[in-house]
Amino acid sequence: MKKSIRILTFAILFCLTFLLLQKDSGPFLIWWLMLFILGCSFMPLTSILFPGFQDKGWIFSKVIAIAVSGYITWLLVSLHILQFTSAACLLITLACIALNLTAMALHRNSFSRFPAADINLIFQEEVILFLAFLLWTYIAGFRPQAFGEEKFMDFGFMAAMMRSARLPATDLWYSQSPINYYYGGQYYAVFLTKLTGTQIALTYHLMRTLVAAMAFALPFSLVRQISFDYYQSTGRISSSKYRGFLPCCAGLLAGMAVSLAGNMHYVIYGKILPLFTDSDYWFPNSTRYIGHNPETLDQTIHEFPSYSFIQGDLHAHVVNIYFVLTVIGLLYAWIKKGNYEKKKILLQMPLLMCGLFLGIFQWSNAWDFAIYYVILCGICLFGNLKWFENWKQGILASAGQWGEVLILSFLTALPFTLHFDSSMAQGIRLAQNHSALYQLCVLWGFPILIVIIYLTALILERGKCSPLQWLSDTNPTDIFTAVLCLCASGLILMPELIYLRDIYEKTAARSNTMFKLTYQAFILFGLCIGFILIRFLSDASRRWIKTAGGLGIVCLLLTSGYTSTAVKQWNGNIWNRAGYLGLDATAFLETSYPEDAPAIRWLQANIEGSPVVLEANGNSYSSYCRVSAMTGLPTILGWYTHQHLWRNDTDDLNEKSREIEFIYTSENEVQVRSLLEKYQVSYLFIGQMEREKYPSLNEPLLRSLGEAVYDNKTVIIRLPWHKTP
Repeated sequence: MKKSIRILTFAILFCLTFLLLQKDSGPFLIWWLMLFILGCSFMPLTSILFPGFQDKGWIFSKVIAIAVSGYITWLLVSLHILQFTSAACLLITLACIALNLTAMALHRNSFSRFPAADINLIFQEEVILFLAFLLWTYIAGFRPQAFGEEKFMDFGFMAAMMRSARLPATDLWYSQSPINYYYGGQYYAVFLTKLTGTQIALTYHLMRTLVAAMAFALPFSLVRQISFDYYQSTGRISSSKYRGFLPCCAGLLAGMAVSLAGNMHYVIYGKILPLFTDSDYWFPNSTRYIGHNPETLDQTIHEFPSYSFIQGDLHAHVVNIYFVLTVIGLLYAWIKKGNYEKKKILLQMPLLMCGLFLGIFQWSNAWDFAIYYVILCGICLFGNLKWFENWKQGILASAGQWGEVLILSFLTALPFTLHFDSSMAQGIRLAQNHSALYQLCVLWGFPILIVIIYLTALILERGKCSPLQWLSDTNPTDIFTAVLCLCASGLILMPELIYLRDIYEKTAARSNTMFKLTYQAFILFGLCIGFILIRFLSDASRRWIKTAGGLGIVCLLLTSGYTSTAVKQWNGNIWNRAGYLGLDATAFLETSYPEDAPAIRWLQANIEGSPVVLEANGNSYSSYCRVSAMTGLPTILGWYTHQHLWRNDTDDLNEKSREIEFIYTSENEVQVRSLLEKYQVSYLFIGQMEREKYPSLNEPLLRSLGEAVYDNKTVIIRLPWHKTP
C-alpha cells in the first residue's frame, strides 16, 4: 500500500472525527495520540514479548505501556513515595519510555527491529482501532449521562481518585475508610486522565469506548496471527494470496465475536419468535434469562461485552477486558515460541509479564485473576508436555512456572491485598439450583457445538495415538485453541456445580458467580470461534467440516445483529447526528437535579482535597448520593447495598443511617454537633433529595451551625471546624 494512500486514509478519519464528535474531537484525538506514542515507545519491550508475531505485538504494546507505567505509578503512590498527581503520572510514564528507548539503543541485538516490512499490517490494525474507538465514542455521545444502573459508583470512584493525592482514595460512600473494592479499572481510567490532562466528565466515556475498541482490535491481531501461523505451518493453503486473506477474515470474525456479538437468545427471542408471536424483545433480556424467564428464586446474570459497551457502566470486569486479552496474547506468544533451553524454564518473558498482569487483576477484577491463572496453568502444562515429550519433565517444568507466576502476581498485588478486607466473599458452596437444559442450549449451544465439532475433528486427524504423541504431532495453534475451548466450557459448567457465597444468596445465589465466569467464557469462545470457523471453511477434504464452518459464520453474523438492535433501543437513531449530546457525563445534572446542579457545580469548582460533605444516603441504584458521585467528595454513608457487599457490617450501616437522619431532623444542637465532629463533616448539603427524604428536616438548626457558602434553593453550609487543605 502506497504511503500516499495511508496518509489520505488517516486524513479522512480525522475529518470524520471532527464531523462526528465536533467539540469532543480534541480530547478524543489526545487520547488516540497518547496511545500511539505509548505504543511506539514500548515496542522495544513488546518485541521481546511477541517475537514471533508479524507486527511484533503492535496493538498489544499500547496495553502493555498503559499497564506497566500505570502500575509503577500506583505502586509508588501506594507506598507513599509519590503523590497521585498529573506530574507524577507524566514523570513515571516518561521514565518508562526512556528506559525502553535506552535499552534498545544499548542492546540493539537483543531487540527485534521495528516491523517496517509489515507496515501494511500495522496500518490495518491502527485503522481498525481508530475506527472502532471513534464509532463507539460517537455512540456514547447519544446517552452520555453517568446516571442509572451503577454509573454513580463508577464515576464516583474516578472522581474520588482525581481528588486524592493518595491511594486508595477515601471511600466516597464511607468517609471513615478508604475504598474497599477492586478499584484498579477506574484507577487506570484516572491515570490516563491525569496523564493526558483531560477531564473525567469526558474520559469516563473515552475509557470505556477505548476498551470497546481494543475488544475488537486485540482479537483481530491475535487471531489473525494464530490463523496465519496455522496455514503457514500446515501448508493447507498453497496460495500466498489466501494465506494473507483468510487470517484477516479469521481476525475480523474474532473481533466481531468478542465485541459485537450477542448470544443465540437474541436470534431466537429477538428475530425468530416475533415472526410467530406478538412478543417484544428488549436487549437486556439476553443477559437476564435463566431465572428471569420464567421467573424463579434462582435469578442469574450472563452478560457479554457488547451489552456492557452499550449499557455504559465502567465496571471492573469491563475495564479489565483489554488486560485479559493481552494475557491471552502473551500466552500464545509463549506457546508459539516453541522449545527452549531447560535451564531457562523460569526465564520466559511472556510468562513473567503474565505474572504482572495477574497481580494487577487482584485489584482490578479478582475473578479474572483466578480464571486466567488456571488458563495459564493449562497452557503451560500442555506446552511443556509437547516440547519435553515426557510426563515427569513436562509436569515439573510447568509446576515451576506455575509457582513463579503465582509468587510474582502476589508480590505485584501486595500493596493492595495488605489493606483489603475480603469479607464480601463468604466461601464456596455446592449449587442448590441448576439451569434448565434448554436455557443453557439457547445461551451456549452454538459455541459449544462448534467446540465439539472442532475437538472431534482434531482427534480424527491424529487417529489412535498416546496423549504425548498427540501433543507432539499437533500444531501449537490447535493446542492453544483447544485449551481455551476446554477452559471456556469449564467456565460454563462451573456455576452448575458450585458458587461463591455473597449477600445475594437468598434470591440470586449463583448470579455473581455465573456472571463473572461466563463473561470470560464468552470472550474465550469468541477468540476460538474466529479461528475455528475459517479453519473449517478452508477444509477442502471434508465437506461436513466445511458445511459446519459456513453455518457457524451465518450464526455468528446473526448474533452480531444484537449490537445494532441494542444501540437503537438504548441510544436511539445514531444516523441522525441531531441526537448527539456530547460526552459530558455530568450534563444530566441540570435536567435531573435542577435545584442541586448549580450547588454541585460550585463544589466541583471550589472545593479541593477530600473534605466530608454530608448528604442524604439511600438505597443502591437510586437517585441518592448524587453529590458524592459527581464530585468525589466523601459522605458518611452512600448506597446501602454496595457498602453491605464491600464491608458486610449491617449493624454499622444501620447506625450510620440513623445518625444521618438524626443530624438532618433533630432539635438537639449539642448531639448534632457531636455527630458532625465525630464524622469530621466539613460541609452540610441541603437539597431536593434531603428535603424529599426528611420531611421534618430542621433547616434553621443546620443553618445555625455554620456559614451558608452557597444559598440558592439548595444550601451548602460550611462548618466552623472545617480545615482548608
